[in-house]
Amino acid sequence: MMLARSIQPTPLKGFEHINRYWDGHNHCWAAKLLPGEFYVTTEPDEIICTTLGSCVSACIRDPQAGVAGMNHFMLPVSSEDNPNWMNMATRFGSAAMEYLINEMFKQGASRETMEVKLVGGGRIISSLYDVGRRNIDFVLEYARLERLRVLAKDLGDVHPRKVVFHPDSGVMRVKRLRSLHNDTVIQREQHYVAELQTQPVTGDIELF
Repeated sequence: MMLARSIQPTPLKGFEHINRYWDGHNHCWAAKLLPGEFYVTTEPDEIICTTLGSCVSACIRDPQAGVAGMNHFMLPVSSEDNPNWMNMATRFGSAAMEYLINEMFKQGASRETMEVKLVGGGRIISSLYDVGRRNIDFVLEYARLERLRVLAKDLGDVHPRKVVFHPDSGVMRVKRLRSLHNDTVIQREQHYVAELQTQPVTGDIELF
């Protein structure tokens, strides 16, 4: 039986630009992230989803505060292509994590009760420099330095991934895509890298 569509919840301030739609399969509203975006919600019946290639997403929730969020980030191109790669990596990778975490703090989350799950970093084109591995190394080191509690991770390999995060339960559902029917994921990530190079400095897994 098809469940009736509920009224779309109002997003938190600052997230009005995120693409949100009714997900008929999960029977709830969903926020869909593109590279470089992040989203925070306090709505228990809302999910967050994205598709990852070499990018990485951190799915974070604080069950006590009732707040959760996800980001979708790629560190910039390799040092061979850009001599300032390491500085850019620290700048943008750190920003992607800190914007998400700080926004969750604003909604009452606490570092001590945060639960973190990490996904992505696939080497989807073998001929390209392994940016996915750089992303993985960065996010694992970031989590270690910031003493974040990582409950689960699905990182690396050669497959792109579809990710669905359920903030209420904390379930992160991951579908590994065995083949790319088109180059949309690759084009999005390449466009994101180009944007990063021109931007000014700013501050348990269920497989299905």
